[in-house]
Amino acid sequence: MLSSARVQERLARRTIALVLAGGRGSRLKQLTDRRAKPAVFFGGKFRIIDFALSNCINSNIRRIAVLTQYKAHSLLRHLQMGWSFLRPEMNEFLDLLPAQQRLDEATWYRGTADAVFQNLDILQAARPEFFVVLAGDHIYKMDYSNMLSDMRSRGAECIVACVEVPIEEATQFGVMAVDESMRIVDFIEKPASPPCVPGKPDRALASMGVYAFSANFLYSELRCDHDDPQSSNDFGKDIIPRLVSRGVAVAHRFEDSCVITTPEAQAYWRDVGTVDAYWAANLDLVMPTPALDIYDPNWPIWTYQQQLPPAKFVFNDHDRRGMAVDSMVSGGCIVSGAQVERSLLFSSVRVNSHATAHEAVILPEVSVGRHARLQKVVVDRGCRIPEGLVVGEDPEEDARRFYRTDAGVVLISGDMLEAL
Repeated sequence: MLSSARVQERLARRTIALVLAGGRGSRLKQLTDRRAKPAVFFGGKFRIIDFALSNCINSNIRRIAVLTQYKAHSLLRHLQMGWSFLRPEMNEFLDLLPAQQRLDEATWYRGTADAVFQNLDILQAARPEFFVVLAGDHIYKMDYSNMLSDMRSRGAECIVACVEVPIEEATQFGVMAVDESMRIVDFIEKPASPPCVPGKPDRALASMGVYAFSANFLYSELRCDHDDPQSSNDFGKDIIPRLVSRGVAVAHRFEDSCVITTPEAQAYWRDVGTVDAYWAANLDLVMPTPALDIYDPNWPIWTYQQQLPPAKFVFNDHDRRGMAVDSMVSGGCIVSGAQVERSLLFSSVRVNSHATAHEAVILPEVSVGRHARLQKVVVDRGCRIPEGLVVGEDPEEDARRFYRTDAGVVLISGDMLEAL
């Protein structure tokens, strides 16, 4: 008799992961002016999409299709450079499926379900038994084979991953109401009064945008959705609510598949769709014991990594000391007589003499000029911060020159700096 681990591995090998990576990500403001949301930098050396893709590889799902649409060039280059190690001769692949007007000469992807429907012939040719459908723009570590095993053991054709969130935050998500057997009895998009978790009046179950289907069942549902003129052709808005109304969708708790390093660690899942959430999730990583463990050798996060020298800290003068405290500093960085505190520096950042950075998320190839002071900021790739620039100390001045959130996080882009 096969062990449960072996059963899960076989389920994963018969599965194709569909990573939905066409999102515009408009709430990230200028960070997505030139790149799709899944291609946005995260965590010092990664892109957001690397977390979903790494979950696939670590879950033994090695057939992956990435569906792209909006400003996909940066994303496609990253995937080609960093994710080309899968071996087709071993029945492994990472297929790139950009919108191609496959149905007619006027139709791009009209929604997430339509994106999959337009590629049905390609997907059917691979003859999978199951599909895992993933949003490519969330930060988390999850073993999808656990969810597949849960779906199979319950005799379900569709399963939806859910995560517990505080009920006051649930208005931002699609929320599920479940019965005692975890069958989904209602699915409400961004409800004003979210239903609570049974027995937990202060918690709600939010959809993670992670679904699993048996293959033939998904084919049938996509064809019905395509034939419905009232549908917006979206998984979250159409497919899942329709299945819930028929009583055939079940819920899978993230806690049952979340990959954690220690028993006391909490399940970590973040939608980094706003500037505030993006800044906060990056700074989560600089905590002494971060909730998201990216140091776990048993669940590595893969990516494309440029070959760079180690980070360097120079000058030890009394008034010009290069140092970083409670921070993460990536390869190629030079902290030259500057002070960095509780910040995250991506690759090839240079912080020059007498400058300070506090609670700063600084993307690759940024240069911070001498005597500049940056606090509670996100700095986009390639920016040149002028000497003496002060950000994060005067809210009105920050809002006049840059994008400032209600919570006080300031986003700085190259175009904003050129306009100074």
